[in-house]
Amino acid sequence: MRKTNPPNKKLLIGTHAEALRGPAALGLATGTRTFYSAPGLTVRHLPATERRPGRTRGRKCVKIFAPNIEQRDVVNHLKGSPTEEKRNVLVESARLARGNIQDLAELKASEFDAVIFPGGFGVAKNLCSWAVDGKDCTVNEHVNSTLQAFHSAKKPIGLCCISPVLAAKVFPGCEVTVGQDKNVDGRFPDAETASAIAELGCKHICKNVNESHVDKANKIVTTCAFMCKAPLHEIFDGIGTMVQEVLKLA
Repeated sequence: MRKTNPPNKKLLIGTHAEALRGPAALGLATGTRTFYSAPGLTVRHLPATERRPGRTRGRKCVKIFAPNIEQRDVVNHLKGSPTEEKRNVLVESARLARGNIQDLAELKASEFDAVIFPGGFGVAKNLCSWAVDGKDCTVNEHVNSTLQAFHSAKKPIGLCCISPVLAAKVFPGCEVTVGQDKNVDGRFPDAETASAIAELGCKHICKNVNESHVDKANKIVTTCAFMCKAPLHEIFDGIGTMVQEVLKLA
């Protein structure tokens, strides 16, 4: 969210390859699911005299960034298997952002009030190496510096789905949620992620899919989204609460 006088706060929608393939790439196996964009980016219809590019619900100004890196892999979603094709995270993200996107390396936290990292497996593959290395992962340098910059400036950070592991890796001792720490009714198949977060010295807070958790001390807001097998409207509601809590802290 670009830094302006209220209510025109400027919200940075995070990073990735299909651009909200957020910062990783679009789709289940390669990046951020497009569904993540709905609660935060729904455009409010303003009178013609008030319309501005990038203005969203509540008259928040949004900018989208993604790292200019090669995707770890490209998945044929029809077959469910990797291909030999090579794709760039920023280029892929530009498709969903309709070209209105910038290299994450160009981001200046001083120009924004908050940052949100959409989820998707691309976060675990491209923004960090969690998909391969788990809690021993490394975080992309520009993702790391972005998180550090907003945190140092005491500006809120929103993360959903698997992206809370970024905060767990970068900010030891913080509080996040990826849903439940047990596979309740088969709805949380990746519940072991909560244990890995605890091993990093962070506190995992169990939450339902339609809820979010606010770490007030660190201004970090998280929700589990597709870490839970739930109806889309429940996932939508959870992401919506995360966005609203971020805006309250901005």
